[in-house]
Amino acid sequence: MAILHTDIPTRAQVDALLTAREPISVSLYLPTSPASGGDAERIELKNLAGQATDQLRRAGAAKEDLAGITGQLADLAEDEEFWRFQARSLALFATPTSLTTFRLPNRLNAVVEVSDRFHLKPLLRSITFPQTALLLALAQNSVRLLEVVPEMDPVVVDVPGMPADVESSVGKESVTDRLPRRRFQGGEGPKLRMGQFSRQVDRALRPVLRGDVPLVLAATEPLASIFRSVSTASELADVGLTGNPEESSDRELASAAREVLDDLHADRLRELRELHELRTGQGRAVTDIADVARHATMGAVDTVFVDIDNAVPGFIDEAGAVTFEQADDAVSYGVVDEIARRVWLTGGRVMAVRREDIPGGGATAAILRYAP
Repeated sequence: MAILHTDIPTRAQVDALLTAREPISVSLYLPTSPASGGDAERIELKNLAGQATDQLRRAGAAKEDLAGITGQLADLAEDEEFWRFQARSLALFATPTSLTTFRLPNRLNAVVEVSDRFHLKPLLRSITFPQTALLLALAQNSVRLLEVVPEMDPVVVDVPGMPADVESSVGKESVTDRLPRRRFQGGEGPKLRMGQFSRQVDRALRPVLRGDVPLVLAATEPLASIFRSVSTASELADVGLTGNPEESSDRELASAAREVLDDLHADRLRELRELHELRTGQGRAVTDIADVARHATMGAVDTVFVDIDNAVPGFIDEAGAVTFEQADDAVSYGVVDEIARRVWLTGGRVMAVRREDIPGGGATAAILRYAP
């Protein structure tokens, strides 16, 4: 069974890429497949590397810089072990002396960008909407944790210290042994055991959970509510799966979890679009690219929407004024990329989305921290 191997960048890693400045900075994105042996992807990398080299030559890059870029990309293309472990897209950021890669769960289009900084909008997509989830199938008689990824069978995650079931983890007599003077009413004793069991599950999960990957719970009542009441997982999604997870296969659970994940993303995007509409009436939202750029430079943007698929050629000066220019095949860096960079580095939220998801339908839109 193919496993999705991902390297989701941390905020510190994104910061480093956004602040990097090199006269020659090459950004490559290519679709990959975890089920592939890597041959097709290696060929695609060589093709993209050739496009980057052509752009650098036309831009007058020095021979030693060209050799540095092409040598690193050629070495990676020949690294068979590297290509054995892939996700759905690969992002590469190269200078003549360095090469950084990230394996991403999102399916991204092939891209070649050459500039004095890195092209990071597609990378930010993986942070905006995680495409993977962890599914906790919790029942009184069993526990299993699944990694759920798009278009693939789920993978069972081994969790050290995970209890097997309520009975073996806390024991039938544990409650009365510890509290001999208390008389339990109705189903209070079983619920207390489920609470002890849930805390053990929560404790075992802590080293496994990742802050950028949602945790979806599949459980019946009252265990579902009991686990939520004791869970310390900030990743736990508000919406879970109902029904006994023991009666569903891993594949069936994963399919239902993907729908929950899609709904979570859609709800988040809808809430932000509604907030943009509300803030527009309060004078705290803009859609004109020049206005967004100016406010981004001032650090006034709370949330920015950026189109991940299209570039707007030009640059933004230190005061936030935009100069638009014709696209240059040799060296390009988009205005929207720079807007995203400035918002990110001033602590704002960057929503890397498709154009149809941007308020106003343009290349960018922003919610402001305060009215200008």
